[in-house]
Amino acid sequence: MRRHSVTDSPYGPLTLVADDGVLCGLYMTEQRHRPAEETFGARDDTLFADAEEQLEGYFAGELTEFTLELRLHGTPFQRTVWEQLRRIPYGETRSYGQLADALGKPAASRAVGLANGKNPIGIIVPCHRVVGADGGLTGYGGGLDRKRRLLDLERAAGML
Repeated sequence: MRRHSVTDSPYGPLTLVADDGVLCGLYMTEQRHRPAEETFGARDDTLFADAEEQLEGYFAGELTEFTLELRLHGTPFQRTVWEQLRRIPYGETRSYGQLADALGKPAASRAVGLANGKNPIGIIVPCHRVVGADGGLTGYGGGLDRKRRLLDLERAAGML
């Protein structure tokens, strides 16, 4: 059974979605690949206290690693990419090619990019840490401005 809540953040409202009590979605407003609202289930503002607390710590620059149970719905390849995203250390970036290499599929950087773009749990599964081969910012479902701000947040917190 799905339930959802909306919480404020420095990046605008975030919609948190749980499947049987386990976080399966975190969506920004105007996010590419955002599911239809009716798929989020009934509103439940009691389910997400841990997620909201960890997100607050992250946005304050105090939390560098999330410890939430996640349920990632996607193809086996997508789930493999999303697990690889979770291995990118806070404050660091990787290119699509580096992720493809880490998966043992060096020719799959385009497929990695497509899977990255469909990440259902933004921020917590840090797809914002993926950049182009030249280190430049490339597509982000939440918009390049948010991506830049998330990376700046992590870089600033890492210098403290």
